[in-house]
Amino acid sequence: MDLRAITPELMLAVLGLGLLVIELVTRPGEKHVLAWVGILGLLLALVPSVGLLATGPRLVFAQTYAVDPFAAFFKVIAILGGILVLGASMEFFQASPSRHEGDVYCLIVFLVLGLVLMAAAADLILLFLAIEFVSLVSYALAGSLKTDRRSNEAGVKYFLFGAVASALMLYGFTYLYGASGTTNLYRLAAEVARAPGALQVLAAGLVLAGLGFKVSLVPFHQWTPDVYEGAPTPITAFLSVGSKAAGFAVLLRVLYVALPSGVWVVLLAVLAALSMSVGNLVALAQQNIKRMLAYSSIAHAGYMLIGVVALQTSPSPLGSGIGAVLYYLLAYTFTNLGAFAVAIVVERHLRSDAIPDYGGLSQRAPFTALAMAVFMLSLTGVPPTALFVGKLFLFASAIHSGLLWLAVVGILNSVISLYYYVGVIRAMYLQPAPEGARPVRESFLARLVLGVTLAGTLALGVYPEPFLRLSQSASVFFRL
Repeated sequence: MDLRAITPELMLAVLGLGLLVIELVTRPGEKHVLAWVGILGLLLALVPSVGLLATGPRLVFAQTYAVDPFAAFFKVIAILGGILVLGASMEFFQASPSRHEGDVYCLIVFLVLGLVLMAAAADLILLFLAIEFVSLVSYALAGSLKTDRRSNEAGVKYFLFGAVASALMLYGFTYLYGASGTTNLYRLAAEVARAPGALQVLAAGLVLAGLGFKVSLVPFHQWTPDVYEGAPTPITAFLSVGSKAAGFAVLLRVLYVALPSGVWVVLLAVLAALSMSVGNLVALAQQNIKRMLAYSSIAHAGYMLIGVVALQTSPSPLGSGIGAVLYYLLAYTFTNLGAFAVAIVVERHLRSDAIPDYGGLSQRAPFTALAMAVFMLSLTGVPPTALFVGKLFLFASAIHSGLLWLAVVGILNSVISLYYYVGVIRAMYLQPAPEGARPVRESFLARLVLGVTLAGTLALGVYPEPFLRLSQSASVFFRL
């Protein structure tokens, strides 16, 4: 067993256990120490994760765990997201103190560990355990504000929907095992291809139901707006990027390795169009920033699914569909975490998530308003921001794969999304501040998180070449 291959996972596990011990010996007013220790530990775990981007792909631990650039890429995204969320959580708990603050910091680190395990699992049993580990931690985090009824509701709804989705996915895994006689993703591929077509379709449909819940695809998206609104805002931010990234990692590895493409390509193309359309159209009517970003998240899952569907035997001039998805996920991580970081700052000072209350924010907090404007334009896909380049590559991969109609649906939905994203900018810059509004003073920590996410959003848009090369090199995962 090559323990060096799982150095990041071991570091994360030790960090999480260490934080549990530190939490026991710190006083109520000192829980922020756990967040700083967590950030330091995640930075240390980031070093070997980056190193794995250049390693040769292989399977370890009885061929149940993949060590390849593909998994390493998602480890980097999960750890970066965890660092930013820990910083944002400290800002959040300054305004909303909770006796469970230390528990939240510990669980965030364990959530990062679960996401890392999901991205590299190459066996159905290990994969299911990793997904359930992430799910259970997510349920606890969503309901961690015990005195807030919305948070309690979010935790219960998330648990109920998640339990059903996990059961459906597990049924799909059992059909795959029954058809192949093995739980190893790479060994079951050849056997599943020889199974009856009806069995392939049934297994693929059940697996997609479970994974579609994780990444908020229509029609498995019903939990998203209520959970995003009720959960603590930093947790909502991490669910919107971390869980989505790991879900797409699993989706890509399972679909491309274990299931024949003819079974799921058409189905995913339809789900991509539905997710983009439903997400954007319902978001038009939202007046709560967290619910708006929830439906936006559903729409962006549809955009990413375009790259999953864009199967290519030869890459287009702009790269492969998988590479486009990886780049988009990296860009989305910075952009969406930045948008939620602004929501945390505003919520802390105004005690409101209503978009009309963002009126006059450009005068009360110029830097925060500018950052939010950039994030909204990036989510729309306006140059020179990160997601403009991401959408360009996704749509190009679809066109090169003969899916012109899907690219057209994506472009039309991007135009629709402009209305509600620009609505936030209009409120900040053109609408007057509510009566009695006071200046919003960002803390150093808030400025730091906003600065990092803003820099990432602009860097990936202005100078995307090194990130595109990284995404393309990481898009090739281990194959037998």
